[in-house]
Amino acid sequence: MLLQSAVPVAGTFLSLALFLSVTAHVAARNVLGDVPARLGLTVGPGPAAVAVTGAALSVTPAVSVPLAVVADALLVRRAYGLERRLTAYVTLIHAVVSVALGAALVAGFLLFRTAPG
Repeated sequence: MLLQSAVPVAGTFLSLALFLSVTAHVAARNVLGDVPARLGLTVGPGPAAVAVTGAALSVTPAVSVPLAVVADALLVRRAYGLERRLTAYVTLIHAVVSVALGAALVAGFLLFRTAPG
């Protein structure tokens, strides 16, 4: 049931893909050292597509989150040409960075919204 209009869904996808691309680059730099930023841009859209499609189709997060992590791992492996163990490590760091930065952004937004005046 796609009850949402296309513009908000596309905006959500693009902003999530950009966010995940930036955090993928941060994770890869943390683990691999100096890597080209353009490689991170190839990682973000995959998990973003899984997440947005899952939300639009009302798929439970218990299904869509593992699928997004698998998509992330496949794209990290393809983009950076890594072995299986290193791919798992970069994917884990990407998940940690994404959750930490996402939580900080949401907390900052909520703090801003509750500020007096």
